Amino acid sequence: MLEVRELRAGYGPVEILRGVDLDVEKGEVVALLGANGAGKTTLNRTLSGLLRPRAGSIRFAGEPIGGLAAEAVLARGLVHVPEGRRIFTNLTVRENLLLGAYRRGRARRRANLERVLGLFPRLAERLGQPAGTLSGGEQQMLAIGRGLMAEPSLLVLDEPSLGLAPMIVRQVLELAADLARQGLAILLVEQNVVQALAVARRAYVLEQGRIVAAGPASALLADDRLHRAYLGL
Repeated sequence: MLEVRELRAGYGPVEILRGVDLDVEKGEVVALLGANGAGKTTLNRTLSGLLRPRAGSIRFAGEPIGGLAAEAVLARGLVHVPEGRRIFTNLTVRENLLLGAYRRGRARRRANLERVLGLFPRLAERLGQPAGTLSGGEQQMLAIGRGLMAEPSLLVLDEPSLGLAPMIVRQVLELAADLARQGLAILLVEQNVVQALAVARRAYVLEQGRIVAAGPASALLADDRLHRAYLGL
């Protein structure tokens, strides 16, 4: 589904990504782990077309997408749910969700809205409510729901646990696992190491713009040396 090879990207004279390789297959959750400053946000921005790569390749569903504009990447089915949720706080829950289908999925937005509300019954109870009045967990559900309205083939979840209570984090990550079981590919970009590895099939560890470890999530979770060296656990 997603194949990244020798990817390099950065800002001005500063190179952030220094030859990143990773893969995400249909129907799996792949965790990308790393501390602040490791390059996770730069990778997300490059995958979603907000930042042009300097070198390397990005292939999605067999087609090269490196260097395409963000709207062209979205049109192919790669949807990025950004860190910090970035919902439209002055619009209602319904309006936020329908905006998710603005570029992609418009023809089936009614059916997709029903599906999203089935996944998030709490949103169904708040459709007419301004999004800014929702709790942090509800806003994260709204951000994910808005992404699902675009009918993604790959969903990039950028720090979905940020600022949420542990119980809500579990619900959000369990939802990601459920979506993968339904066939969706998910790249889960997280600092919450233990819970991310608990739902992921495979994982990568990013440090200073390079992948320094990769493998089955269960193996990384059990690797004490890796915890001490890279994850600070």
